[in-house]
Amino acid sequence: MKTNRIHRHRAGFTLIELLVVILILGVLSAIALPAYLSSVNGSREGTANANAKTLATAVQGKAVSTGSYDTVLSDYATDMGGVIPVNPCTGTASGYTISVSGTTCTVSATSGTNCGTWTPATFTLGYSGE
Repeated sequence: MKTNRIHRHRAGFTLIELLVVILILGVLSAIALPAYLSSVNGSREGTANANAKTLATAVQGKAVSTGSYDTVLSDYATDMGGVIPVNPCTGTASGYTISVSGTTCTVSATSGTNCGTWTPATFTLGYSGE
């Protein structure tokens, strides 16, 4: 007499298969995450420098029309579309520096914790007041 054996197939994955998938995901994330963070930081730095350059253009334009440099950041909100853009490295709209020394003015973004270590671009302006 033949015995009929009922074979039960279990649905699911073995422990080895799950460990292999976790290992592959770990390796991929170890490679991709630093590249992604570097890309994000580079984008923030570029945006901060571009905003500082736009601010420098507004500072120079106001100096030509008024005859002197103005170091108050909020005075340039109207010239920049109504608001000072947020510096993505500091997360604030006050993340820019305007310094005047005689007839020379420098404008730069402030480095912050959101961008890692970097040196912001400095835009030097000159105006004789004539």
